[in-house]
Amino acid sequence: VQLQASGGGLVKPGGALTLSCVASGFTLDSYAISWFRQAPGKEREAVSCISGRDGYSYVRDSVKGRFTISRDTAKNTVYLQMNSLKPEDTAVYYCAAKAQGWGTEPFQYDYWGQGTQVTVSS
Repeated sequence: VQLQASGGGLVKPGGALTLSCVASGFTLDSYAISWFRQAPGKEREAVSCISGRDGYSYVRDSVKGRFTISRDTAKNTVYLQMNSLKPEDTAVYYCAAKAQGWGTEPFQYDYWGQGTQVTVSS
């Protein structure tokens, strides 16, 4: 099982980025995929999650209306579209996979991608 995250970069406030998480070794209909982020000196936090079975999605309050999670089962890829980015969105973003159900705590996840840096700065 592998997760490959990509799409991070440097963007100005108000800008947009799309992160991608390519899964291999399993199919998205059997695993929930979440995006977490971790800023320097802060705990890792769940940003958004999409469940495996029914595609139910969760988005944390601080990014609601700005971030959208989606998946392409044919490509076995989950996306995080991030619009109206703010400096406080700066962090390393990780995708993670959970075999059953979904959750917002890092310890609940079985597999992790390598992380991609998102920096929002003028």
